[in-house]
Amino acid sequence: MKKLLLVLVTVVLVVTLTACGGSNDTTLRIFQNKVEIDEPMKAYAASWSETTGVDTEVVSCGGSTCGYQTQLLAELQSDDQPDIFVIEGMSGYNEYKEIIYEFDGDAWIEDTSLEFTVDNAVYGFPVSVEAWGMAYNADILDAAGINPDDLTTLSAYETAFQTLESQKASLGIEAPVSMGAGTGLAWVTGLHNFNGYLSAGLEYDDSTVIDDLNNGVAHVDRLEDLANWVELLFMYSTDSLLEGDYTTQVADFAEGNTAFIHQGNWIDPNLLEANIQFEVGVAPHAATSGVNDSIFIGAPSFYVINKDSDNVEEARQYLEDLAGTEAGHKYMVEEAKMVPAFASVELVPDSPYSAAVVEWVQANKKYAWWQNDMPSNFGMGQIGAIYDLFAQYITSDGEQGINKADFVGQLTDEIESID
Repeated sequence: MKKLLLVLVTVVLVVTLTACGGSNDTTLRIFQNKVEIDEPMKAYAASWSETTGVDTEVVSCGGSTCGYQTQLLAELQSDDQPDIFVIEGMSGYNEYKEIIYEFDGDAWIEDTSLEFTVDNAVYGFPVSVEAWGMAYNADILDAAGINPDDLTTLSAYETAFQTLESQKASLGIEAPVSMGAGTGLAWVTGLHNFNGYLSAGLEYDDSTVIDDLNNGVAHVDRLEDLANWVELLFMYSTDSLLEGDYTTQVADFAEGNTAFIHQGNWIDPNLLEANIQFEVGVAPHAATSGVNDSIFIGAPSFYVINKDSDNVEEARQYLEDLAGTEAGHKYMVEEAKMVPAFASVELVPDSPYSAAVVEWVQANKKYAWWQNDMPSNFGMGQIGAIYDLFAQYITSDGEQGINKADFVGQLTDEIESID
């Protein structure tokens, strides 16, 4: 039945596009937030356009050089609105729900368990499975005598970082950790790092902490655990903790200047471009005081269709082909170096970080992504600024910024101020 549904939906979409005359005067605009896949996505879109006759334009905005949310608002208020754009969780849906198209019967839905739904209605196509932990250079850890399997607690990380610090000269590294906490990297701190508070140590579907946050209730004990972890990361990071951008952070790791990086498998294109010669592994974040035995895995971003678009059927076909064709599969796995969210994809990523993530996925060792279910701009706005102040305190030996107690206190205050 599912195969019959797939065939019927695909036929309907193709017939619709054909009836539109091949769409020589149609341009499908896609606005997306992953600058690291800009080139392969544009290449796939160009190939898809040749096959379908639908001109396709991909615009990428993200990282530390382009504020996606700000620019998306501008795009949606322009005369040339995107037909497909990206949201991240409930906060994105709540922001744009008035214009988001509801999928109905699209075949790709039957091929994934990670579609974005609200009240059992499907609104979002999962861009990929993404994950992050503490990625590590296996060669450096081996040379330092550190077993990554032991890295499940704060004390184990503290010992490992101290070992690396004491061997910097012989290992040829600048610091144990590549970390960024400046204003341009608030998404690293206020979203990804803070997610440790929201989900570390909990069952995958346990939304207790995020639910409490959205009701203005803080778990101070968990915030204190998180603060200990953040302090350790900041203490053993590179000198570019505050001044560096995303490119600097990733380059430090790719060039072997650090043993660890606080980023996710979206850095794979950067690692491949740098032609790294070392094995990449992933260890859990020590965000809680107990044993942390999983990494953060989810489908955090979703393609949605602008329901006011004149090109809804073309947009549906683009997503259907992405999930259901060999060309789409090759783009996701071989070109964009992503872990697809669709069961029918048989290709295995050869990119270093994603290959390591697959092992955690197969072992079902995962903590949830809840950071995108916080109020809009809460993580990158209020929370990110507090991380910045704490980083200033660490890097200035206490002469600027806020100390750890104030870090916990200000986080608590921000949570309790949520209506």
